[in-house]
Amino acid sequence: MERKAEHNIKAYGNNFTTMTPGPFALKLRTCKIWQLIRFIIINIKMLIVVRKSH
Repeated sequence: MERKAEHNIKAYGNNFTTMTPGPFALKLRTCKIWQLIRFIIINIKMLIVVRKSH
């Protein structure tokens, strides 16, 4: 059963108030090297938090 209220909503339309990523943000999201760097940074931060709690 299709919902009629959701059928009329178009993402990124004038009434949809979320921000759309720019070209630089889209490039960073698809860059494998940047994703690897982010992954390492996040893991280091998690290790620091866990080490402080023990």
